[in-house]
Amino acid sequence: MQLLPVILSGGSGSRLWPLSREAYPKQFLPLLGSRSLLQATVQRIDGMNGAISLVDPLIVCNETHRFLVAEQFRFMQRDATAIMLEPTGRNTAPALALAALMALRSGEDPVLLVMPADHLINQEAVFRQVVSVGAQLADRQNVVTFGIVPTGPETGYGYIRKGAPLADEGSACRLDAFVEKPDLNTAREYLESGSYLWNSGLFMLKASLWLELLKKYRPDIAAACQHAFEQGSWDGSFFRPDAELFSACPSDSIDYAVMEKLSEAVDEAPVKAVVLPLDAGWSDVGAWSALWDVSEHDAAGNASEGDVFAHDATDNLLIAKHRMLAAVGVSNLIVVETPDAVLVLDKEKAQEVKAVTQYLKDAARDEHVFHKRVHRPWGNYEPIDEGTRFQVKRLTVNPGGCLSLQMHHHRAEHWIVVSGTARVTRGEETLLLTENQSTYIPLGTQHRLENPGRIPLEIIEVQSGSYLGEDDIQRFEDIYNRNSDD
Repeated sequence: MQLLPVILSGGSGSRLWPLSREAYPKQFLPLLGSRSLLQATVQRIDGMNGAISLVDPLIVCNETHRFLVAEQFRFMQRDATAIMLEPTGRNTAPALALAALMALRSGEDPVLLVMPADHLINQEAVFRQVVSVGAQLADRQNVVTFGIVPTGPETGYGYIRKGAPLADEGSACRLDAFVEKPDLNTAREYLESGSYLWNSGLFMLKASLWLELLKKYRPDIAAACQHAFEQGSWDGSFFRPDAELFSACPSDSIDYAVMEKLSEAVDEAPVKAVVLPLDAGWSDVGAWSALWDVSEHDAAGNASEGDVFAHDATDNLLIAKHRMLAAVGVSNLIVVETPDAVLVLDKEKAQEVKAVTQYLKDAARDEHVFHKRVHRPWGNYEPIDEGTRFQVKRLTVNPGGCLSLQMHHHRAEHWIVVSGTARVTRGEETLLLTENQSTYIPLGTQHRLENPGRIPLEIIEVQSGSYLGEDDIQRFEDIYNRNSDD
């Protein structure tokens, strides 16, 4: 049996601001341990039993995150079957349709293991065992979802109501119904009944079956995705469906488009909607309170990261990324410090972070979009200082990284090599600079910066001119095929 992991990486993670930003959302962050949530999702199924042939994962992500995904795979020294780029978000049903169409191009009809990129599962061996059971069910033309065994009367999750057990299939049950997020009393009733599980957003089914069901229940989505896929094109390891055709596709989730309808069609054998209970330390890390729940705590119940001092403080989440954070005499708080923003929040109000991001949007600010350190396919840059007609940045260029051949109409630049080796194109010249050497790029001169070495290249860039915005870039060549505003 062939198993293809499909990782859906379209979320923005706004409820974990200020660590998660639109340009660098939570799936790319190492919230617990050294792996990002995306890397943990990719590696979660390593070591599946030998009867299952595991294929390199297929990623569906926002086009603006394509280089972040590629860079995370590079760090893992892993390959992807494809990185499929959504020009605009259309929810999970169209995303899975694109993945299924790509999967069938190989001539195989694999079982798809559909996983959000931003969930946490602590007990990975248990997860693999349950996935092995799900793979057998999916290979027999069932649609399998995983219901999380609830640990409390949670009001922030949707629920799945279990139906009759499947004969000779262990803990598998018919999926009776999806249930919306309940109030607290209803959630308590669900927990006491033992008939309800949390909806995880994890699915398994064959690629051809998903397309068949989508054509049956949402033919408009199936047709739009088919047309967009057929008119799509490759850009290296990236696959782009036709942007105009895909943008015309209706938006819908896997649950609403197919799963709810299938669970209601109880007599339509042999296709069944099946739920498998999963008790493996799952969390969607959907809010700061959820991160506190799954973090290690000290004797006073505090979870901390970074340079943190806590005195007479209990049950807090304290994260310091840039400076020392001291908490004295406080309880039940979330305090998150980053170089450009500090969040202080009552843990019981964790969902209210959206008020901050909405304020930033309304005020036309960009702290909800970018970190102070801005990531690019070649590396990253971070502002150090700025004033009237000047700006200073620290640039880090990855080994093999290459900025575009470009020109600025309103600024000149001075580059100083702090460490590593820089290959600089300046007009008709090509220079090789090492530590403590520098060069000047006059206004209006075509130029390019490359790292030909094996260690990161660190550059201090001093810009001067009448306008220093990032949109003052005219690109002539770019190995990453970016637009001027990308």
